[in-house]
Amino acid sequence: MRKYVIMGVQGSGKGTQSELLCADLKLVHISVGDIFRWHVQNHTKLGAQVRRIMALGELVDDDLVESVVRERLDQHDWNFGFVVDGFPRNGRQAEFFMESYDIDAVIHLELPEEEVKRRVLSRRLCPGCGMDYNLIADRPKVEGRCDICGTQLITRADDTPEALAARLRDYAEKTSPVLELFRRKEVVHDVDARPSADDVQAAIRKTLGLPAYTPAG
Repeated sequence: MRKYVIMGVQGSGKGTQSELLCADLKLVHISVGDIFRWHVQNHTKLGAQVRRIMALGELVDDDLVESVVRERLDQHDWNFGFVVDGFPRNGRQAEFFMESYDIDAVIHLELPEEEVKRRVLSRRLCPGCGMDYNLIADRPKVEGRCDICGTQLITRADDTPEALAARLRDYAEKTSPVLELFRRKEVVHDVDARPSADDVQAAIRKTLGLPAYTPAG
């Protein structure tokens, strides 16, 4: 069983790399952001709470994030292992995670701040079907319209310069110390997130000693 955590600033490709890593290794991708977006799109009680937090330009608090991750991991559908992104976010959570799940490795995607801004502020979301786009690398066929359902694309509520600046501050204050804690356990693998998604995935697998990655198609 393989149990990985993937960390990095917004726009570093955590979701993409997690999905590529899970695809042929039969791992389960557990994304805190995806869980919250699902609740928002499906108008659940938790979704309404998250929507209010986002509307105020604030960050979802650590206790709520921790409860969501605990609940998801308790489903125990990860027979071959998992890749978690978006958690842990502080030292307390990191200690709990290492004690409870015996993490094999932490993949740290490194990306300069200017590239973070360029990537994040180019993201677009379809409010109809939830499809993600990026105006740099994954533009829709028709400008501003979803390829799947034709709905007008929007900018995520939390993808503004102000919200991004808040998340970068939060990352520096809370998440960077988590990385240092993991480094003391010698489980952190730093990977340059600037190359193409396929090249980054190849580098991740090489550093973890996993089977080589073969791009689809």
